[in-house]
Amino acid sequence: MDTAAPLKGIRVVELGSSVAVPYGTWILATLGATVVKVERPEIGDDARAWAPAWYDGISSLFLTLNAGKHSITVDLKDDNQRQKLRQYIIDEADVVVQNLRPGVADAIGLGADELIAESPKLIYCNSGAFGTEGPLSLRPGYDPLMQAFCGLMSVTGHEGQPPVRVGTSIIDMGTGMWCVMGVLAALMNRKETGKGGRVDTSLYETALGWMNYHATGYHAEKKIAKRIGSTGPGMTPYQAYPCADGYLIIAAPNDRMYARLTEVLGHPEWTTDPRFITNPDRWDHRETLNEMLESVTTTMPCQHWQDALDNVGIPNAPLQDISQVLAHPQTDALGIVQETDDGRFKLMGIPLRFDGKRPEQKTGSPDLGEFDAKFYGQ
Repeated sequence: MDTAAPLKGIRVVELGSSVAVPYGTWILATLGATVVKVERPEIGDDARAWAPAWYDGISSLFLTLNAGKHSITVDLKDDNQRQKLRQYIIDEADVVVQNLRPGVADAIGLGADELIAESPKLIYCNSGAFGTEGPLSLRPGYDPLMQAFCGLMSVTGHEGQPPVRVGTSIIDMGTGMWCVMGVLAALMNRKETGKGGRVDTSLYETALGWMNYHATGYHAEKKIAKRIGSTGPGMTPYQAYPCADGYLIIAAPNDRMYARLTEVLGHPEWTTDPRFITNPDRWDHRETLNEMLESVTTTMPCQHWQDALDNVGIPNAPLQDISQVLAHPQTDALGIVQETDDGRFKLMGIPLRFDGKRPEQKTGSPDLGEFDAKFYGQ
C-alpha cells in the first residue's frame, strides 16, 4: 500500500456543493481516493462563481476545495441521467457523500437507505444543515448562520462590538472533516464485516461540537460566556499585546511563566503584587494587569520581545498576514505549500504526513463535466 495514498482504489461519488462536502471529499481525494464530483449542467457547483480571488481564471475557493477530483454533469431532473448516476453508484462506488437540500436525495431515489439496499457494501454519508431529527431538520443552512445560531459569534470578538464571524469557514470545513472521520471509520468496519452503512453529520452538530467547553461551563455555573477578544478563557497573560510595530501573542498562563515574563518586562515586583499572585488572581484583575503589560510592550518592536521571550522559554507569536505566513521559513520547511504537476497552481497541502511523506496536490480542480465522456460512454 502506498502510505502517502492510503485510500487508493476507493471510489467516492460527491453529491455536494459549496464548502462542507467538497472539503471533505478533497481530503479523501488527497488521501488517494478517486472522487467523482456530480455537478449541474452548464452551471456546476455554486462555488465556481465564488471568487474572493481568481487564480488563472478559476475561483480560488473552488480550486482549493476541489483539487484532484473528476467532474461529471448530471441533470437530476432528467430520469435517464439520474438513473445512469444511480446505477453507477450501485455498480462502482464505495462511498457517497452528499449535502443536497434536506429530503432531496431520498425524493429522487438517491438516498442512503435505497442505495444501500441495492449495494450493501456502500458507505453513504449525509452532511445536512441542522441534522436528521428535530423541528429544524428540513431547513437549509450555511456557515455564518451556524456560527450565529450555535453561539460561536456570541464568544467571538470584543464586547460591545458588532458580531464577528470567524475568518474562515470553520463550520463548513469542520463538517467536512467529520464526514471524513465517519467514512474512514465505516471503511474500517466494512473491512471486518463486508457491510457498508450510513453516516450522518451536520453543520449544526459540528457547530455545537466547537462550543463544547462553553456548554460545560454553562451547565456548571449557569453563566453566559462573553466575548474576550484574543485571550483564552481563564488564562492571563494569554492574548495579543500591542508592540511598537504590531501585535504579539504572549502566552504565560502559569505562575512560572508569569514570573519569567515580569523579569523580561523589567518589573519583577509584579510577581508579588497581591492582585497577581495566582492565575485566578490575574484573571480577576486582567484589565489592570493587561494595561500594565501594554505600557511596556508598546515601547519596543515585536522582534525585540520575541527574542527576549524566546530566551526564557515563554511561547509567543506575532500577528501575521497570509503573505508573511507563506514567506516564513517554517512554512517552507514543512513543504505544505505544493505545486501541481503542471506547474499551474500552488495549493495548501493536507496537514498530514505518512512515514515522512505528505500526500501530493497533483492536479487542480476539474473543468466542468471533464469526465462526462467516460461516464456516459461517449
